[in-house]
Amino acid sequence: MWFETSVIYQIYPLGLCGAPEYNDGVCESRILRLLPWVEHIKKLGTNVVLLNPVFDSDRHGYDTRDYRTLDPRLGRNEDLAQVCRAFHEAGIRVMLDGVFNHVGRGFWAFRDVQEKKWDSPYKDWFHVDFGGNTNYNDGFWYEGWEGHNELVKLNLWNPAVVEHQFEAIRSWVEDYDIDGLRLDVAYCLPPEYLKQLRSFTNGLKPDFVLMGETLHGDYNRWMGPELCHSVTNYECYKGLWSSFNSMNMFEIGHSLARQFGPEPWTLYKGCHLLSFLDNHDVTRIATKLTDPNHLRPAYALMFGMPGVPAVYYGSEWGITGDKGQGTDAPLRPALEGPEWNGLTDWIAQLARAKEGSPALCYGSYRNVVLTNKQIIFERKTDSERVLVAINADKEEYVAHFDAGCGLAWDLITGEKHDFGGGSHLPPYSAQFWKMER
Repeated sequence: MWFETSVIYQIYPLGLCGAPEYNDGVCESRILRLLPWVEHIKKLGTNVVLLNPVFDSDRHGYDTRDYRTLDPRLGRNEDLAQVCRAFHEAGIRVMLDGVFNHVGRGFWAFRDVQEKKWDSPYKDWFHVDFGGNTNYNDGFWYEGWEGHNELVKLNLWNPAVVEHQFEAIRSWVEDYDIDGLRLDVAYCLPPEYLKQLRSFTNGLKPDFVLMGETLHGDYNRWMGPELCHSVTNYECYKGLWSSFNSMNMFEIGHSLARQFGPEPWTLYKGCHLLSFLDNHDVTRIATKLTDPNHLRPAYALMFGMPGVPAVYYGSEWGITGDKGQGTDAPLRPALEGPEWNGLTDWIAQLARAKEGSPALCYGSYRNVVLTNKQIIFERKTDSERVLVAINADKEEYVAHFDAGCGLAWDLITGEKHDFGGGSHLPPYSAQFWKMER
């Protein structure tokens, strides 16, 4: 499947395009500001774009008002169609953010319940108790997502709700030719719902992908032949930055071995989880790392490990942003246009290396060398063997181990590597050694 060899570029359109924080109802074709980004995304080597919520919402996109209408702050439906067409013409697939667990208080069916109370034909679309109340004083209680009453939880056991959502997805395929969905808070979606969704989308497009947002726990609860194709790898997200900050590569090495290693009890062998260093919900990686010299090896580690790597807009040239500032702006900023620097060029090299390597896309995982400041692991298929070597130290490191052959080629630089006399890893370095057979 195409997803397994993808490199994803994530965009939060309401942020990047400079939309007002709250929906003012004024229609402006801001989403067309994504058009100048198409060539940048292609040049970076990313071949899938993931657009966070674009449909009509109260504020941040995860509080939907209407699944079928582009948020007026971004423009009209035909504007979104134009943007998706431009990505597809450049050979870039498109995934949208599907927010199906909850809606905003401005959602048309919830507004009907507010107006008609128990006489509303949509009262069973939600979890409502007319004997209670909420902080909004609607005269009835309803279940909000994780206690956030601005996000009204939908009753996904109601066939009418499911049909409404599925018909919206059908229209997204027909109107925008989308290739897949990120499922917001997939860990809240019932397995029965996910099975229905997988069956339905398989009928729309045989290679349609469902990638679920999950945080902790056993990802096999939401991922499998009848469920999501993939989920977000938050377990390794934490290890990807804290292993560098604490100079403890054992953390990420043990997590990767637990998830993908050769032992029979390995959890996700053969799976393609979504790997990321940052996204629209967490502090930017350039802020999170205490030593900026670790940016390059951190990206290399993400591209070298099993999974589908994702790059969040702006982070490829090192912009900062702290979630702790209490506002969305640092994580979801408006940007005039893409930039390019040494870090961007490095990520493009990593993307090219991964794209051309069966081992980096499909290979098994095995730790070869693991110290506090270094990790070397093997990715292997029947046709190719690659060693990923990371040195987080400010000093050169010489690794002595049996490489199984004398020569290799660095997939990133194309340079020859001779294992005679040990492997010399420069400070703050990363190498992808393709072993000669």
